[in-house]
Amino acid sequence: MTFEDLEPRPQRGAAMASLGREDLDLYSVDELHERIEALEAEIKRSKAAISGKAAKKSAADALFNFGN
Repeated sequence: MTFEDLEPRPQRGAAMASLGREDLDLYSVDELHERIEALEAEIKRSKAAISGKAAKKSAADALFNFGN
């Protein structure tokens, strides 16, 4: 067992909530552009997860015939 195992896991959505409270005045224009790129990459990752989950649900619906 490592020390990381003993630390509490962050709550779901905590990172997103902290992003909304961050003071953007501390960032330069270049840093804000980098931040936007990182957020857009996270949006793409989230959309890919949604697509994957939807595909799994469709496959399960077809298998168990819940799509009627």
